[in-house]
Amino acid sequence: MPHSFDVPAPAKINLFLHVTGKRADGYHTLQSLMVFADAGDTLTFTEQDVFTVETAGPFAAALPETGGNLVTRAAVLLAAEYGVPLRGRITLMKNLPVASGIGGGSADAAAALRGLARLWNLPEDAPRLQKPALKLGADVPACVVSRAVFASGIGEILALAPDMPPLHLLLVNPGVPAPTAEVFKKFSGVFGAPAAVPEKITLAWIAAQRNDLSDAAIAHVPEIRDVLRGLAQTEGCLLRRMSGSGATCFGIYADAAAAKKAAAVLSAAHPHWWIKAARGA
Repeated sequence: MPHSFDVPAPAKINLFLHVTGKRADGYHTLQSLMVFADAGDTLTFTEQDVFTVETAGPFAAALPETGGNLVTRAAVLLAAEYGVPLRGRITLMKNLPVASGIGGGSADAAAALRGLARLWNLPEDAPRLQKPALKLGADVPACVVSRAVFASGIGEILALAPDMPPLHLLLVNPGVPAPTAEVFKKFSGVFGAPAAVPEKITLAWIAAQRNDLSDAAIAHVPEIRDVLRGLAQTEGCLLRRMSGSGATCFGIYADAAAAKKAAAVLSAAHPHWWIKAARGA
C-alpha cells in the first residue's frame, strides 16, 4: 500500500485584529494575536507519481475548483521553490466553513506546505517555507507556525506569544461567507494604534483590544451582529468578538463545560449556524 499520513489544519482565531495603516501597494498593515484551535480541517498525503487534490467533508462543495484552490497553489509554489516535480495525492477533509475568518483556506495551504515537504523529503527549513506561504495570503505564515503568535506588517512579521491563559472557546458562524476583500472594501480607513505587548497575556488585556474590521464585516454580513448578541446571552461568556474579517465569532468561557453548554443552547436556538466548542492554544 502507498505510504499515507495526515496533517492537521487547525482553525486560526484572531483574539484581536488592529488595522494600523495602509502601504503604497494597497496592502493594509495589521497587528493581531492569533491562536489555533483543536478543531479544523485535515489533509491526508499519499505517495503517487502524479499530483492530484481531492476534497471531502461538510464544506467541500463551497471550495473553488481544485486546480485553483490554495492547496494546489501551495503545492505549485513549493515545487518551484525547491525545483522538484509535483507528485502525490492530497485529500482535504473540509470541516471548517469557507470565507469565515478562521483561516480555513490559509490553514489548508500551510498544512499543504508542511505535508508536501515531508512527502517530498525536503529539508526541514521553516524559514524557506515562509517564502511561498506569504505569496498565498497574509495568514498563511502564521498558520505554518500553528502556535500562538503576534503578527504584524501584512502578516509576515511573527513573534511567538508568551504563555496564554486557558482559552475555552465557542466558535459560531451564521452560515454566510464574508470574503476578506469585500470586508476591506467597506472598511472606513480609520486606522487604530497598535497595542503595547505585555510580558504576560491576560484575558483582561485581550478584552481591552479590538477587531477593527467588525463594523465593516457587519455592514457586509449583518448576521454577525446576531451571532455576537447570541454569544453575549449565553451563560458564562467572558468575552465575545469577531475573528479575522468574519463572519465567525468566538466566545471565551471559564472551562470546557461552560463552552459546551453554550454550544448546546445556541445550537437549539439556531440550528442553521455552524457551532463548535474548542480549546485554543
